[in-house]
Amino acid sequence: MKHILFSLLFTIVHLSFFAQEKQPTITGKVKLSILEGTFDCDLTISNIPAINDYLIRLNSGMNLLQIRSKVPKDFVVFFDKSKDDSMSTGESFAYYLPNKTGKFLPESIQFRYVGKFPVATDTLTNYTREDWKGNIAFNGFSVRADGFQTAWYPYLYDAEKDVSYEEMIYDIDFECLDCSTIYVNGNKPVRSSKAQLKSDVPYELALFCGKYDFVDDGKLVMLNPTFSKKDLADFSELIATYKTYYEQKLAIPFSEPPVFVNTTPTSIYNGWLFVTYPTIMGIGWGNNGLGALFEKDSKKWFEQFIAHELGHYYFGTVKVFNSELGDMLSEGFAEFLSLKLVEEIQSKKMLDKIMDNKFEQLKDAKFPSISKIKSVNDIQERDLFVYCYGPVIFSAIEKEIGTEKMWKWISTILSTKVDFTNYAFVCSTLKQTINDEQLFQHIEATYFVSENALENAKKKVLEK
Repeated sequence: MKHILFSLLFTIVHLSFFAQEKQPTITGKVKLSILEGTFDCDLTISNIPAINDYLIRLNSGMNLLQIRSKVPKDFVVFFDKSKDDSMSTGESFAYYLPNKTGKFLPESIQFRYVGKFPVATDTLTNYTREDWKGNIAFNGFSVRADGFQTAWYPYLYDAEKDVSYEEMIYDIDFECLDCSTIYVNGNKPVRSSKAQLKSDVPYELALFCGKYDFVDDGKLVMLNPTFSKKDLADFSELIATYKTYYEQKLAIPFSEPPVFVNTTPTSIYNGWLFVTYPTIMGIGWGNNGLGALFEKDSKKWFEQFIAHELGHYYFGTVKVFNSELGDMLSEGFAEFLSLKLVEEIQSKKMLDKIMDNKFEQLKDAKFPSISKIKSVNDIQERDLFVYCYGPVIFSAIEKEIGTEKMWKWISTILSTKVDFTNYAFVCSTLKQTINDEQLFQHIEATYFVSENALENAKKKVLEK
């Protein structure tokens, strides 16, 4: 009976995550070459929702042959670029289709374009100065790209509602003749140079195609495994433990096993993780990548990073955030979840080390109080704000309201439907959770309004 109830809950939750009034669909053909660093794409977006003020994001390295209206009429359209897309940070251009009154949006749009990118094959002479999440990265044996930041495929952005539609239902023919494996988010990896990949559930189309092997043990998938069977088995058990912890605390099951990508950057020193669930990309040389999980000196620290990325299933997939505080909520709560996991599964001593490190990083930081942030531009040191400042504030609030109500607040945040996840959203969900006006006013004044919020939070966190 317990298994039946869990399966039923999984089905209900999974469907509710992706239920939208109208979900864009992308179809067509994509040709790749990992040796030449090229894309050749013919893609059509249909089932487009009604958007008054829209933009279409596409990587700035992609050269458009044409944008074509397919429905209601078939014709090549004029297009222009906008400078008003606050989320474009250089990786993508923001296009729109002008008419006499401003913009028009067909029901179905075709995009034909090509792109050529550098191929970094070694760390002696043929490498880039820097690698980052939004890079379409060819490293000689593979190509790596997320969907949202690289925008390797076109997707719509609703500027009025601050909602982007990089998650799409898709049916695409992929061809990469110099690849042995093709992988796109929402499908299992395919051992072939050609594959027609489909998904009736919307996904962000992260991809990893190249010459590599993979393993799938039912608990996780590892692309390009370079580790021993025992290491992979231990890692699989670790992931199962972490997932169980989150599922028990939040009563929301993971929709599918994670897919870990083990790859190298196009630069010499960069190393990091990012997630577009179920894909978790691990990029780095040696211990700067997933290899750190299997080294004694770095293992415990790196396991917390993995817990953070799994936390993004909830803060980033189950719930997508926007507005000026959206980044802090997504990254800050994913980090907070990982800290709770460290405390309860590893040790309080390990948690104290991590918090001490955050305090050290924040010792000279100056941020406006959360209530005064009206734009993402108000946050000067983004990484410190979302990965350190946010989790410290949340940890202090936990001490004010107790662990049980903290988990309840997190659940309320995940389940509350709003158009904008802004300051009003933060306050309303907290107020609803604690149901104590005096306590709420104390928390708001101490941690959201006060210019000394960081000092107040640090003092509370260190309180015995």
